[in-house]
Amino acid sequence: MTILTSLLGTKVFGLIVLMWQAAGAAPAASPGEVDHFSIMSMIKSMGGVAIGVVIVLLIMSVYSIAIMVERYLTYSAAKKQSREFAPRVAQALKNDRIEEAINISDKHRKSHLAMVVSSGLQEFRAHEQSSDISGDEIEASKRALQRAIAIKTAEFKRGLSGLATIGSTAPFVGLFGTVFGIINAFRGMKAAEQAGIGAVAGGISEALFTTALGLLVAVPAVWLFNYFTGKVDGFIVEMDNSASELVDYFIKNRTKQLKP
Repeated sequence: MTILTSLLGTKVFGLIVLMWQAAGAAPAASPGEVDHFSIMSMIKSMGGVAIGVVIVLLIMSVYSIAIMVERYLTYSAAKKQSREFAPRVAQALKNDRIEEAINISDKHRKSHLAMVVSSGLQEFRAHEQSSDISGDEIEASKRALQRAIAIKTAEFKRGLSGLATIGSTAPFVGLFGTVFGIINAFRGMKAAEQAGIGAVAGGISEALFTTALGLLVAVPAVWLFNYFTGKVDGFIVEMDNSASELVDYFIKNRTKQLKP
């Protein structure tokens, strides 16, 4: 994620430099010149506050894109490795080969199921050598499973709060630029002492640009936050089911030892 953020940050920094250069080198419009409302013309007409708002929104965009890519890769790797892990560890446990199941878990470190199963099996193995596996030892294995689920859930949710924050605040950052754009529009109208659209067009275009950019940053962040939250919820269900099945395995193993 650090490398991705650095690359995106370099691109955004170059864009920021170009914006400042364009704003500083903006030529004065001649009376008969037709002002075409292109992106560059709006950037050239922006004031310092509007450019500051755009820079903040670009930084927020870089951060959200970095989170999106990193979370997508993390979730994809977890899903892929869990699909490979589940049938292999199930076969090992079916044959009561706990040590082999732990070794399989260690080879799938990106799998959320492997982390949960490994934590429970290691706790169970610590008491397996005793002549009788008591209910307290099974409870200890349950607690180990619950801790592993809580840790992995926190890892899966890392960065999602940042997406939620960007999705909820980016429109207001754009609105902040909009307010100053409208203020500049009315100031321009007062200075020109006329109420024509030409007197306020620059300020209104500046205001609409920052609003649109704020929405452009916020909408993908909200979409991806909801999508990733659904993914995390699915992973939690899978971990809970695996933990439940593993506890059943512990109970069956204890029942076998209790039989004469």
